[in-house]
Amino acid sequence: MINVLVITHGEFGAYLVEAAEGIVGRQDRGVRVVATSPRQSIAEIQKRVSRALAELDDGDGVLLFTDMPGGTPNNVAFPLVKDAPRVEMVSGVNLYMLVSAFSQRGRMTLDRLVEKVVADGQKSVRDVRRMFLAAAEAR
Repeated sequence: MINVLVITHGEFGAYLVEAAEGIVGRQDRGVRVVATSPRQSIAEIQKRVSRALAELDDGDGVLLFTDMPGGTPNNVAFPLVKDAPRVEMVSGVNLYMLVSAFSQRGRMTLDRLVEKVVADGQKSVRDVRRMFLAAAEAR
């Protein structure tokens, strides 16, 4: 099973994981969250991310999510995983992406799971007014 690491500003990641588990069920193993804070040094955050990666690296791969490209979670994690053969990193995590990852992580390869969660994340970003107007016009 592919393991999941979520690294975000503040407790955002913990709340996303909690919400996703409320939808698809508790993830009893293979999921970790690292919250960053301006009160922590970069070295301290790197140490926490390294420890989480080591705990999650059990052979099937790790899918690492960060909240935004260019942010501290992204910038701290990327140097740690850029050469790791079984770790993939996706930025811009949203609830639909975690629901997708939790639902599929036992059934897909790491590469395929990355493709799926990115597509699902993009699919979930919508201008709702236009979406409903287009649906109404199609009738």
